[in-house]
Amino acid sequence: MTRLKTPFGFHSTASEVIDGIDLTGKHAIVTGGAAGIGIETARALAQAGAAVTLAVRRPESAIAVAENLRHATGNRNILVRSLDLADLRSVSAFAAGWENPLHILVNNAGIMAVPELEKTSQGFEMQFGTNFLGHFALTYWLHKALAAANGARVVSLSSSGHLFSPVNFDDLNFDFIPYTPFGAYGQSKTANALLAVAVTRHWSSDGIFSNAVNPGAIATGLQKHTGGLKTPVERRKTPEQGAATSVLLAASPLVEGVGGLYFEDCNESHPVSKRPTDFSGGVAPYALNAENAERLWDVALRLIS
Repeated sequence: MTRLKTPFGFHSTASEVIDGIDLTGKHAIVTGGAAGIGIETARALAQAGAAVTLAVRRPESAIAVAENLRHATGNRNILVRSLDLADLRSVSAFAAGWENPLHILVNNAGIMAVPELEKTSQGFEMQFGTNFLGHFALTYWLHKALAAANGARVVSLSSSGHLFSPVNFDDLNFDFIPYTPFGAYGQSKTANALLAVAVTRHWSSDGIFSNAVNPGAIATGLQKHTGGLKTPVERRKTPEQGAATSVLLAASPLVEGVGGLYFEDCNESHPVSKRPTDFSGGVAPYALNAENAERLWDVALRLIS
């Protein structure tokens, strides 16, 4: 099957991808939109005219970021709302308080390589609970708003880290499997890719499409537990380059009606049969498997009920 390709690539920036696109009248949510590539994703969407909500765990720290974005883009419709993805009560409150049609949901926030086994407020392994389950709940509970947009897009941030692990359905919380920081991170990022598959399968009839993103290696606060990037310098991106693929999937007409795929460097990624050691990327078959996606959807529904 021919992979979807665009004119953009590794070095493309969010501003280049959004150039010429008008999002006036559309509403967008960017989780973690006040840090790292979340800022650049929000900036690009706001530059195109969208009303952008920064959904963040520490809203007091995001106020200055939002004001800077308003000044830089000339768009006053940049708001800050509290969202703690590690607490389903916070996710529920956020979704219940959303009143507009939702055209773009960028599930961007995340944590990486937590050194020791930690649990969320509801008792889920911290990376699975934050990176995937919090975003699953947010997406699911915003279904009505997404459907009301008559053409919504959900962008699910995965990572090359998904190559470290499939979803361990029989032990999601590492109660039996020895916990490893990157094993847990890998599971959560595989789950995010499967979320994109499942959203498209369940909701494309409502005009809702979702794709997964590997943003690349970008030096941000995400690496606070890892001692910084280990990726070769030539394979690293700036935050604006890192946001480009998210923005492409959130707004570009080049991917209109496209869903259930995994993108990196602004193009559909190539499948791999084993984890590469040369930082060449690719997507594992288990991360796009329809049966895995359906199983995870059903499991996640039970977990948030």
